[in-house]
Amino acid sequence: MKNDIAIEVKNLTKSYTLYEKPGDRIKDSLGLAKRKKFKEKIALNNVNLTVKKGETVGIIGTNGSGKSTILKIITGVLTPTSGEVNVNGHISALLELGAGFNMEYNGIDNIYLNGMMIGFSEDEIEKRMDAILEFADIGDYVYQPVKTYSSGMFVRLAFAVAINIDPEILIVDEALSVGDVFFQAKCYHKFEEFKKKGKTILFVSHDLSSISKYCDRAVLLNQGVLIGEGTPKKMIDIYKQVLVGQYSLPSGEGENLLYDDDIREAAAKADNKADSKIKKSTSEGSVGKSGKKKDGKKTFSEWAAEEESGANPDTLEYGDGAASIYEYFTTDSNGVKSNSIIKGTDFTVHMKVRFNRDVAAPIFALTFKNIMGIEITGTNSMVEKAFLEPVKAGDEKEITFTQKMSLQGGEYLLSFGVTGFEHNDFTVYHRLYDALNITVVSDKNTVGYYDMNTTCKVRDIDAGTD
Repeated sequence: MKNDIAIEVKNLTKSYTLYEKPGDRIKDSLGLAKRKKFKEKIALNNVNLTVKKGETVGIIGTNGSGKSTILKIITGVLTPTSGEVNVNGHISALLELGAGFNMEYNGIDNIYLNGMMIGFSEDEIEKRMDAILEFADIGDYVYQPVKTYSSGMFVRLAFAVAINIDPEILIVDEALSVGDVFFQAKCYHKFEEFKKKGKTILFVSHDLSSISKYCDRAVLLNQGVLIGEGTPKKMIDIYKQVLVGQYSLPSGEGENLLYDDDIREAAAKADNKADSKIKKSTSEGSVGKSGKKKDGKKTFSEWAAEEESGANPDTLEYGDGAASIYEYFTTDSNGVKSNSIIKGTDFTVHMKVRFNRDVAAPIFALTFKNIMGIEITGTNSMVEKAFLEPVKAGDEKEITFTQKMSLQGGEYLLSFGVTGFEHNDFTVYHRLYDALNITVVSDKNTVGYYDMNTTCKVRDIDAGTD
């Protein structure tokens, strides 16, 4: 393994044997079973992954996709069925907080126990003891048996031990934010410290904002197969398709893995049937703001018009074809079309939708993201109680969202969607991700993503008054 590699996973497969009854397991182990009485569940299927030193990599995927399994194999908790894993450096893992704690021991004893399990000596742990206790901040309870702790105290101590051992590689499984809001802030601050120190970080999270903010790269797993790896933004776009069942693996499953620039192209082809329905529903020769002509081609003047309007020529779109968002734009406080909005003024987001079949109760939505792909704010017609009616095939609707611009000055990406529930299943009719660029013009930016529109006053205090 090269010196600049921290973790190397080669052809990793993990399968489990599932028996219907405990007796079947015994018979099979003794060779008494006359026929196969088990099912094989493949948790990971021929996965390859390389993490370089100093890199922060996030792993995303639906429940049961193999995320936790791969972390447990890397840390040595599980043994792979086939393949190999090579690790270069000390690992501290937050897989299941408190795993390895002895409930009869007190907090101090468990700190030494966990530190030694990671590979540190008693003297090394003692040098870090003050930092661990300060971070956990559970007071004299650290001298009481762990079984007497509240769940909050338990996770605080477990996180404090893992994060303050000062490992070369930190592995986190859905445990970055634990405890109360103040402790969560400390956890995130420590995580940022690790990044600045050039530590290698590999973590699993369903918090897509954290993946976008902290990760240099993201890996997407689905049903045990590595679908692809690339920028967090690209992988999150594909992950959202997986969540609504509108992404399928290429033929041959793991044989044609998708990387970087191939991801968006593959996503666009994820549902060819739905895509063709959307294109057919667009009138011949019309482009609108989605930039989609019937033949899929655009002239130079059309590309220029999109660029001027803030439309994204590489918009990611998908859906089952029941609806088509064929035009979208923003207008300023004067009702003029513009993708530049002055902070503090009213503006309106417009979207025009054509329905290609009857829909019982469509939901119209929009979302603002920053350029890192972090969702900042958003709303929909159901939340706003604006429209809860059925529509017929051929109906066209114009939806407007009017609000005051309170976001800080900068660049933002606007996404649109038409969704609904059919037979209690959430269904995407049409989505356009990062379809429109919005520039917020401001001469005063406060801290954070949006302005609280605070009024600040300073006055003299008269001498002699109480």
